[in-house]
Amino acid sequence: MLGKIIAINENVVSVKLEVNVYDFDGLIGKNVTFKDENITSIGEVTAIGNGIMQAILVGEIKDGKFLYGDISKPSFKAICYLIDNATLDIVLNSDATNTIKLGKSYIYPDYDIKLDVGNFFSNHFAILGNSGSGKSYSVAKILQGIFYQCKTLPFYSNIFLFDAYGEYQRAFSRIHEVNENINYKVYTTDLNSTEFEILTYPFWLLGVDDLCLLMGVTSKEQIPIVEKALKLVSYFSREENEVINQKNDIIARCLLDVLFSGKAPSMIRNKVVSILTKFSTSNLNLEVKLEKGGWARTIRQCLFVEQGGEFADVELVIEYLESLCLDNFELSLPNGEFMYSMKDFSTALEFALISEGALNSDTAFELGNALKVRFNNLMNSDYSRYFDYNGYINREGYINLLLTCNNGRKAQIVNFNINYVDDRFAKNLVKIYSKLLFDYIVSLNQRATMPFHIVLEEAHRYVQNDSDVSILGYNIFERITKEGRKYGLLLGIVSQRPSELSETTISQCSNFLVFKMFHPRDLQFIKDIISSADVTLTNKIKTLHPGTCIMFGTAFKLPTIAILDKPNPEPLSQSCDINKTWYLNNN
Repeated sequence: MLGKIIAINENVVSVKLEVNVYDFDGLIGKNVTFKDENITSIGEVTAIGNGIMQAILVGEIKDGKFLYGDISKPSFKAICYLIDNATLDIVLNSDATNTIKLGKSYIYPDYDIKLDVGNFFSNHFAILGNSGSGKSYSVAKILQGIFYQCKTLPFYSNIFLFDAYGEYQRAFSRIHEVNENINYKVYTTDLNSTEFEILTYPFWLLGVDDLCLLMGVTSKEQIPIVEKALKLVSYFSREENEVINQKNDIIARCLLDVLFSGKAPSMIRNKVVSILTKFSTSNLNLEVKLEKGGWARTIRQCLFVEQGGEFADVELVIEYLESLCLDNFELSLPNGEFMYSMKDFSTALEFALISEGALNSDTAFELGNALKVRFNNLMNSDYSRYFDYNGYINREGYINLLLTCNNGRKAQIVNFNINYVDDRFAKNLVKIYSKLLFDYIVSLNQRATMPFHIVLEEAHRYVQNDSDVSILGYNIFERITKEGRKYGLLLGIVSQRPSELSETTISQCSNFLVFKMFHPRDLQFIKDIISSADVTLTNKIKTLHPGTCIMFGTAFKLPTIAILDKPNPEPLSQSCDINKTWYLNNN
């Protein structure tokens, strides 16, 4: 017995000590029990002085199970004891079917800290901490533990890891040695790589929002142009004999808009000639002959502007164009059933700019021209090779291929090494792949039957409070964290700057590993966004050693400080050793 309760103030219990504190080592931070007849309350010692000990209530044991939280208060007749081993087992150990050992308790060095795999990976999670604090090691340790330690083989796991610096290629290279049915696959953005498969994305699987990201859309007014171009590419990229009627309709309606624009005849003629010079079919071009009254003129001749300033025979052209318009034809977005290239889309984009009237005003011209310039820059850069996919494949086939190794075996971990592209393009790639996975998993007939986990290293580079919501109407990471869990799409955030993350996204995380952090904004952000991060907890965050973290959330019975075991193999995230790299070797 340590003593008896003399005061209870909210969740703080004061105990008059009846023992000599010098007989105990390191009481601060350890747990104590307050035993009543039916309930045992658990507290954490926070202060000792003048014969008085203070402990914060962290939970209670009821019917042999630990319940975290300040649920009920002990009575004043409850006796305070230092927690015994049997009770500590109930508080710290997990009885889940699949657990993995992460390391040792900082407060109780003899106790293993175990992670409830099912609970941890059934929710979104965040791993936060300064550079060099141990984040990458913890990611590697957790993912290795799934395959090294779980009682049952996680064969159907699908983990997509976006590796900002190529740190993890070594860390998972040996998981197949545990079981030949467990495999790891790497895609790289290194265009000169001969060791790993180069990341390529089928261009025809990109949607309107994906293209808006790649083209740097900055205004809602630009989105209809991108959407129109995507609808047009279905007809401008296919063989003419397959879509000639639809293509005639598209061009004819555009030309009719020009003819009825009210502009001067010379301007109208120049624009029509310009359009038909680049966009034409076998029966709609400048040399098509139109008959009237026993004679025939080409469209070019009909649009000749005579000395009086009038067309030679514009009515005949209008009549012909109207005959090409279909009654029940509407443009629709492609469904990924046929392939087209960046060049095909560029052609469609140019026609969309004309048909949407982007050349009719300075503002519209600037917005439209910006899209054209950005897309052409992308198409003519090395980055275009990431969309130069060899052969046709649909969305389901592409996702299945991502999860299949070259030997035909299923890959449980897919590593996207995005170290070789700039931050802006990397951010777009991560968003595009995340949306691809979200759209696919939402489309499945049976909900949550094929869980996907997206793990984002250096997540503050991608998961930001950016302009996506105001322009596109949503942020894909916010959508995943708000809606993805019920479909089986879970997000793991790894970041050294939590204050730069989207608040909506991180607020939906249920499990946290927090390593050492100093910055006041980051510490305050954790306090504001995480309910259990009280002042005491944030003060501890500032003093943690590398490899030591505070774990809390639904996968942990109570917030716990743990010293993590090192992964094997380790990721390539070690700090530079100045002692080895600066100095001359005198031997």
